[in-house]
Amino acid sequence: MSSWYRKRADPAARHRGDLIGSFAAHPVAMNLLMVVMLLAGAWALTKLNTQFFPTFELDFITVTTKWTGASAEDIERTITGPLEQDLRNADGLKEMTSTSAEGVSSIVLEFEEDTDIGLAVDQVKETVDLVRNLPASAETPEITRIVRYEPVARVMLTSSGDFRELRAMAHRYERELLERGIAKISVTGLPEEEIAVQVPTAVLQELGLSLEEIGRRLASTSRDVPVGVMGREETARQLRFLDQRRNVLAFEDVPIVADQEGRLVTLGDIATIERRPRDRQVRVTHRDRPAVELRLLRAEGSDSLEAARILETWLAETRAQLPAGVELFVYDQQWELIEQRINLLLENGLSGLALVLIILFLFLDA
Repeated sequence: MSSWYRKRADPAARHRGDLIGSFAAHPVAMNLLMVVMLLAGAWALTKLNTQFFPTFELDFITVTTKWTGASAEDIERTITGPLEQDLRNADGLKEMTSTSAEGVSSIVLEFEEDTDIGLAVDQVKETVDLVRNLPASAETPEITRIVRYEPVARVMLTSSGDFRELRAMAHRYERELLERGIAKISVTGLPEEEIAVQVPTAVLQELGLSLEEIGRRLASTSRDVPVGVMGREETARQLRFLDQRRNVLAFEDVPIVADQEGRLVTLGDIATIERRPRDRQVRVTHRDRPAVELRLLRAEGSDSLEAARILETWLAETRAQLPAGVELFVYDQQWELIEQRINLLLENGLSGLALVLIILFLFLDA
């Protein structure tokens, strides 16, 4: 407190027994208290988790089971129904909903508030493992806890060249951002691909084959399915038949039939094999150029501004190495809104503190 204030302070106020009298008698203590409050506020600001919404848990668990080629009716009867029958007795279960579609079964379990989701996940896994009457050709059910993510920004990648190059770059950039600390990335604009096999009708007639026979031979030589369990309880291990062909060259070597001279005819000898996008897939374009969108997400326990710094550093390094014809655009930057709100809170807080100090000085001086 200044000497000017000490001279003008009311002598009677110095002998009051309340808080104001204590500050009037010990003006240095008031200054120290104000400094401590400012330092405490600055320290608390560094510990603030910058996000739009408060952190809260989602009490949901999903059980997803794939059975390629099965109809929705078969999925409902042989997978969804048996799983629902056993899962309905889970502790703390509030509601259970299911969806049976062609080739996949999805069950969503909602639990009561304050349920220990970690224990619930373990119980669901144990219950699903005890279900023994699922189809042998169905894949092992996947149990997943639903986790809430918040958006950080969107990155648009465009290219004037081959879309396959764009696909490779998008996957590489996705890996780089995940390795740097981005919690999750949702990719849009990369259509799922398939390997198409086209055999001319004349060739089929010459070899005496049908498309169904070729399809069965391809299915028998390209499989990735579970074949059972070895061991019991803690030592049990899932066995799979791993011989799935995943590229054009691998399919070209599939044996089909032996010709009249005894030579082995492979699929590459009689068919045109190509990798192509599936029909009815989502595509993204930017000014008539193919594009891919990367939606960056953060986990609820992480900091939005820290994720933004990761993105800005990555952009500065990546843009300097972009090939000719490739461009990167950033938009829908949610972290900027958070930064604006923080600055607004700081301005209002400092204004409020200044107003309180002025009122306190005037009150003591009165």
